[in-house]
Amino acid sequence: MTRPSLFELENHSDFIQRHIGPTVKQQEEMARILGYDNLDALIDDTVPAAIRRHTPMDLPPAQTEQAVIARLRALASQNVVNKSYIGTGYSNTFVPAVIQRNVLENPGWYTAYTPYQPEISQGRLEALLSFQQMIIDLTGMDMANASMLDESTAAAEAMTLLHRMNKKNRSNVFIVADDCHPQTISVVKTRAEVLGIEIVVGCPEKLVGDTEAFGVLLQYPGTYGHLEDISPLIERAHAAQTLVTVAADIMSLLLVKSPGELGADVVVGNTQRFGVPMGFGGPHAAFFATRDAYKRSIPGRIIGVSIDRRGNQALRMAMQTREQHIRREKATSNICTAQALLAIMAAFYAMYHGPEGLRRIAVRIHRLASIFATGMKEIGLPAQQATYFDTLTFEVGEQQSSIIERALAQGINLRIIDTDRLGVTLDETTTAADVETLWQVFNDGNLPDVSALDAAIDDTSSIPAGLLRDMDYLQHPLFNDYHSETEMLRYMRYLEDKDIALNRAMIPLGSCTMKLNATTEMLPVTWPEFAGLHPFAPVDQTKGYQALLAELDHMLLEATGYDAISMQPNAGSQGEYAGLLAIMRYHQSRGDHQRKICLIPSSAHGTNPASAALAGMKVVIVDCDNQGNVDMDDLRLKAERHTEDLACIMVTYPSTHGVFEESIIELCAVVHEHGGQVYVDGANLNALVGIAAPGKFGADVSHLNLHKTFCIPHGGGGPGMGPIGVGAHLQPFLPSHPVSPVPGVDADNDVVSAAPYGSASILPISWAYIALMGGDGLEQASKVAILSANYIAHRLKSHYPILYTGNSGNVAHECIIDIRPIKEASGVSEEDIAKRLIDFGFHAPTMSFPVAGTLMIEPTESESLYELDRFCDALIAIRQEIDAVQAGKIDAQDNPLANAPHTLEDVAATAWEHSYSRELAAYPVASLRRYKYWPPVNRVDNVFGDRNLFCACPAIDSYREDG
Repeated sequence: MTRPSLFELENHSDFIQRHIGPTVKQQEEMARILGYDNLDALIDDTVPAAIRRHTPMDLPPAQTEQAVIARLRALASQNVVNKSYIGTGYSNTFVPAVIQRNVLENPGWYTAYTPYQPEISQGRLEALLSFQQMIIDLTGMDMANASMLDESTAAAEAMTLLHRMNKKNRSNVFIVADDCHPQTISVVKTRAEVLGIEIVVGCPEKLVGDTEAFGVLLQYPGTYGHLEDISPLIERAHAAQTLVTVAADIMSLLLVKSPGELGADVVVGNTQRFGVPMGFGGPHAAFFATRDAYKRSIPGRIIGVSIDRRGNQALRMAMQTREQHIRREKATSNICTAQALLAIMAAFYAMYHGPEGLRRIAVRIHRLASIFATGMKEIGLPAQQATYFDTLTFEVGEQQSSIIERALAQGINLRIIDTDRLGVTLDETTTAADVETLWQVFNDGNLPDVSALDAAIDDTSSIPAGLLRDMDYLQHPLFNDYHSETEMLRYMRYLEDKDIALNRAMIPLGSCTMKLNATTEMLPVTWPEFAGLHPFAPVDQTKGYQALLAELDHMLLEATGYDAISMQPNAGSQGEYAGLLAIMRYHQSRGDHQRKICLIPSSAHGTNPASAALAGMKVVIVDCDNQGNVDMDDLRLKAERHTEDLACIMVTYPSTHGVFEESIIELCAVVHEHGGQVYVDGANLNALVGIAAPGKFGADVSHLNLHKTFCIPHGGGGPGMGPIGVGAHLQPFLPSHPVSPVPGVDADNDVVSAAPYGSASILPISWAYIALMGGDGLEQASKVAILSANYIAHRLKSHYPILYTGNSGNVAHECIIDIRPIKEASGVSEEDIAKRLIDFGFHAPTMSFPVAGTLMIEPTESESLYELDRFCDALIAIRQEIDAVQAGKIDAQDNPLANAPHTLEDVAATAWEHSYSRELAAYPVASLRRYKYWPPVNRVDNVFGDRNLFCACPAIDSYREDG
């Protein structure tokens, strides 16, 4: 063996083998079990030769964790974190340390998956229900969902909801107040144009009532700071049968009347300033609240209260859960993930401070704003607003450049509204000393006396008397019991212990890629240099971010084979939408305005047809054959039929059925021949990186789920990131931004998210993952993901039918086991198996998608051989229980599958009346005696939850153990 040099020893990275679960020796053993001499032989036999890469990715070799942290520190140091007074929906905030350390930085919270299996998600469901209660209270509306992606897209969703729900006014006009935040106006315009909705931007006082419109969007307070009683305007709108959305500042709602009390139909906004860092734009949890009458049209997720098998209270996602997977192109929204982790942080922030603490923060902010405004008047620069909450606008004329210069010298960013006006937004981090510094920036002379002004100013002197609000919110005990850090810490731990996250066990969800989110990758997220920047900070203050973005662009382009990338989409669904918009704009630029047909295979993710509909396309379904592949004859037929109006095809590769389809290159050629573009959904990119590149085998655009392949954690249902890679011909049509234009694209292009780079603060995670793995490591990860899926399929195939395989008899990075014949023979369903897996300590695989009556398993490359075997052993043991049911050895109705999951209360009960033993219920395999997860509730009754929809916090006694 060659003796390594000192340089090689110092620069060796063992991270690759920390990320990849099976050891090199185990990988060889697994390949031999599958009948191959080595792993490469398996890949050669599984992945079609025609799509394989001929050259490796142009990426640096794997770096050590220490080198990666050092490089990120160097990038972070290039950012300038000024004191921001820019506002426009983003404010400085204090993140309570107990929440930062125990939620944001805790894998028990950030590695959990969306709570589709409620029995193992009761902790985060309770936290999200508290978020809904908080929003209901503060907005004054009947119900709220469990978060949205950002305020701007929430406003766009509100517009489409009002368009659907306004049966009395079928106008196609939507009024947007000209004092809404500029990014919101742009996102709403983008959404409206492709849907044929006409946007009229202007003064609502002049437009509402005189303009025939189905809806109107108001900002409360306005973007420039003015705070007015909007109830007369809402009354006038309703008299004209125009429905009203109010975009509200959540901190202001602690002092001013709620939009619900003023008559709003929908209320949207952002909870960022409730203890979530600005992070150069995100992630943050937006909110969406509305009337009970509109509950079945609300986008996103709603957490509801139901009961379990024993009649005890249990929580679940209600109604809209994965709506797009059910309704597809008829879905009212394409939202798949939201911002669960950040919503949980905001809810805990409200609990930690309580109503009195929150109101004290709001009063302090407003008093400082009043002191600042009064002092500015004394120095000859009165604010343009007489009434306000925390934001003020000043007309400074020729003084603007010198004021900005002095501000920058003091480490301050002001909002530059136009050539004459500057804006200032105060927040909970503002101090009296800061106010004095601001006076100095504007005046550069004698300063007013803060103490004297403080003594003379009333707490709410600048809020209209008719808008003052009593503390009529957050009276539920949840918001009043956890103000000490000890109690907060224990409550968060109590909730965390109810759930299964990746720090407990494998989460084998097909299509969702629940892999290692390494601690080193997560560290930079909370560094102030990344977390503390306003998304509209001057570009010369964001050089570190710009460098990181450029490097990540290169990394992702090398991984995908595309020519350009946009980081703006802040979710996979947003990436789909942005990619389809780029295709539409491309066709329009060529005069092909009629090209609106989107071909979608019947096996596709439900977000695909939903996104196509939102992009103004008409969906035509392409059949799949008996092997789960796209039916090429049907594709040719439909491409030929629509040769004049074909816009694109949306196809997932490897297929949604977990197979490398041999026909993908031919598919791309057929669509191109008929004038269409090829959209390859990046959901399954974890099987391709380093092996094949969609941009090289015929695709024109893909969205990349950074929360799947590139290690951003799922956060219990968000955050995510969905940047898009495109060919050079689509690059001119990538999203831009009205406040911070994106370099290289037209400033007038579409805008799909509130911030120019989406949820920028989590991008260092993906950068770190790629840097730690290097090109060879990324390729190895893809190979082992394929190996692990085939290993599971091999171990299970004699117990469960494997539904789809490729020509080689292998699967890609996931496999589908077919429960339909088992159910027909035994009565045991895929749901019974999913719930029984909880007794074994596992999250269930993806259930009944993409084929009803199946389970789709994706092990990823990060799970060890021990964990893969433990999972297979569990499913094999379950199959033996099914056989016992089928043979009549266990009662067909009273069996451990039908009654799963079993709680500690079940097993410890004095009376045991089942036909099987307590031991079989709780310890079906011996390894569970070493470590046992106890679900907090029995199987949840979904039907009861939907029929008795209740989406607020129930009385505390109903779920507190101490009564």
